[in-house]
Amino acid sequence: MNPIAWEVVMDMKLEVVVIPVTDVDRALGFYQGLGWRVDADFETGPEFRIVQLTPPGSECSIHIGRGVTPAPAGSVQGTYLVVQDLEKARAELIGQGAEVSGIFHRVYDSGTPEQLDGPAPDGASYGSYATFSDPDGNGWLLQEVRERLPGR
Repeated sequence: MNPIAWEVVMDMKLEVVVIPVTDVDRALGFYQGLGWRVDADFETGPEFRIVQLTPPGSECSIHIGRGVTPAPAGSVQGTYLVVQDLEKARAELIGQGAEVSGIFHRVYDSGTPEQLDGPAPDGASYGSYATFSDPDGNGWLLQEVRERLPGR
């Protein structure tokens, strides 16, 4: 395999993640209830509807809809939402009706990640998490990043 010369590769920006749902209006209400902006809602008939929503402050959006993906509803898991203050984000989401897990961190002492209750003991960026799911069971992972690593 030839190494890629990164300096000559054109920009490729992740703009949309497709989230499979069973009921578009129910999912739309859920995400709008979290404060996500509705960018588009197009329906061309009974077999196709696409809705684009964007989380506050994000440059990447999601698509939900009918006829958008063959993936089963609830099959998207572990999509990251990065926040600067995990406790505040968790409280806001709970206040908006989401069922959010407690804050946890991971320890890799055994070579296999072990999930432990509470924030990362050292308070380091990238170390503390919480989760929530939409009505179909698509799982979101909140990750606290207070200070980004160089180059990110």
